[in-house]
Amino acid sequence: MSLHPRLEAITERIRTRSRKGRDAYMARVATWAAKEPVRKGLSCTNLAHAYAASPAGDKIMLREQRQPNIAIVSAYNDMLSAHQPLEHYPALIKEAVRHVGATAQFAGGVPAMCDGVTQGQAGMELSLFSRDVIAMATAVALTHQMFDGVLCLGVCDKIVPGLMIGALQFGHLPTIFVPAGPMTSGMENKEKARIRQLYAEGKLTRQELLDAEEKSYHGAGTCTFYGTANSNQMLMEIMGVHLPGTAFVNPGTPLREALTVGAAQRVAGITALGQSYTPLANIIDERAIVNGLVGLMATGGSTNHAIHLVAIARAAGITIDWNDFNDISAIVPLLARVYPNGSADVNVFHAAGGMGFLIAQLLDAGLLHADVDTVVGRGLHHYAQEPWLDSGRLAWRASPLASHDESVLAPLAKPFQPDGGLRLMQGNLGRGVIKVSAVQPQHRVVEAPAIVFDGQDEMLDAFKRGELERDFVAVVRFQGPRANGMPELHKLTPALGVLQDRGFKVALVTDGRMSGASGKVPAAIHVTPECLAGGPLAKIRTGDVIRLDGEAGVLEVKIDAAEWAAREQAVLDLSANEHGYGRELFNGFRHIATGAEEGAMSFMLPQ
Repeated sequence: MSLHPRLEAITERIRTRSRKGRDAYMARVATWAAKEPVRKGLSCTNLAHAYAASPAGDKIMLREQRQPNIAIVSAYNDMLSAHQPLEHYPALIKEAVRHVGATAQFAGGVPAMCDGVTQGQAGMELSLFSRDVIAMATAVALTHQMFDGVLCLGVCDKIVPGLMIGALQFGHLPTIFVPAGPMTSGMENKEKARIRQLYAEGKLTRQELLDAEEKSYHGAGTCTFYGTANSNQMLMEIMGVHLPGTAFVNPGTPLREALTVGAAQRVAGITALGQSYTPLANIIDERAIVNGLVGLMATGGSTNHAIHLVAIARAAGITIDWNDFNDISAIVPLLARVYPNGSADVNVFHAAGGMGFLIAQLLDAGLLHADVDTVVGRGLHHYAQEPWLDSGRLAWRASPLASHDESVLAPLAKPFQPDGGLRLMQGNLGRGVIKVSAVQPQHRVVEAPAIVFDGQDEMLDAFKRGELERDFVAVVRFQGPRANGMPELHKLTPALGVLQDRGFKVALVTDGRMSGASGKVPAAIHVTPECLAGGPLAKIRTGDVIRLDGEAGVLEVKIDAAEWAAREQAVLDLSANEHGYGRELFNGFRHIATGAEEGAMSFMLPQ
């Protein structure tokens, strides 16, 4: 199938807009590319330091400087269930590459905070900028000039984008991303959400809530809802930096181990020392970014990627904006119903046909760039397959021709809705995004008086006092990157859900973020410019009528234009955001952060 003409036009628009930055990026990459190990340029002292602690056999190969040496960059820690399985990967990888005449070294660890643990806590104010710390830590790991390829081990929210941004600064190196897979299914997500709402209403005890949460998050692996972590895995697959079918295989299984071994051996085979050199910079181009956007829309993926995918693109010299998200959403049908867009989890999605079926459907419709470089060769058709063990050996076969559960994974002929999951919101309150795929049609348009809050706890306190039993639009302001690091406001979801279920028209407008798992209640988020940067949300007063139209993409306050222009912005004392929980160390990040539509980045990448 030929490429959809609208998708082709959007890609060309991005290519034209990005030409200067992309050409400069690729020129920088070219200066690093070499047909022999870069470590040959190190001094004897440098080299001796680099492999002093290596096993004798590895030391011989490293001294010879002929065989590939693979960097392992890992986000392992055993507090994150998604990353706990990564503990054993380095030993597995090192042994795997020895079988193909290569070596591997653990180049560096990167921090990995859990948004599930910090959600609603002060530590969440470090979450977004942890992505930038991870990017810098990845660069530190790779800057030793010892490596011919990279394996990035990570799964969750800010971690995969951070690893990718860092790895792209070494775009001459072949790079494969290696996840651990989702935990097995626990309590159904809809039941978990119901229990959270009951607790918010004071109808359950804390112990009853904890019992339910433990049944939901019960073992090793990624949380099973379709939030940012699992959206990351979808993106890495559809952008061609996973082995095909890697995203949603459970940890601790023979297939998962075989995929990890396969990734290690594959990256050793695509270095500049062989005949199949495939640098990361060649894979992550305009077409791969567009493919990522298509996947995000087709699956109803995380709103956080309205920030992270922008930052990833910029790290590769490519400029995208929310117009691109909106225009791609208009032509890509929603093919997946995974919580919060439905009731099923990612294990059910995977069993229904998963990424292989989804990619095959999108390719057949001309909604993906097929002729792209990937870590397994030229062409995205490689990803319309699923992995399996053939007599114990890793192999691939064609993905199923039909979905095994059309209530979770729809064929292109019967999509859940004709357009995608994210939409641009704009008007006299600025620009933001909304995830409409998780919101029922009857709740997508709200026009009601504003109630202004200067933080999420203020709104929850008002809810507990019974002051929100009415139609309203909650405006939670001064939550942007510069104000407090742009924490997720997911703990507002149960209270707003309760009010919606009671029949009130409610919505949220904020310059902050919501969790990738948020849905149900219409929320215009990431509103930019943020309040601290002169954004119009700082002008809103309680009682102003706001119209949030998720269908038409309208976000506006119903005030006479002259009165609105003359109104002064509120000014808050934000000094409390600068202290405690390590926030002191991130003051510089907040001071220079770009806007949400520019990736909310704390570093200035050349463009």
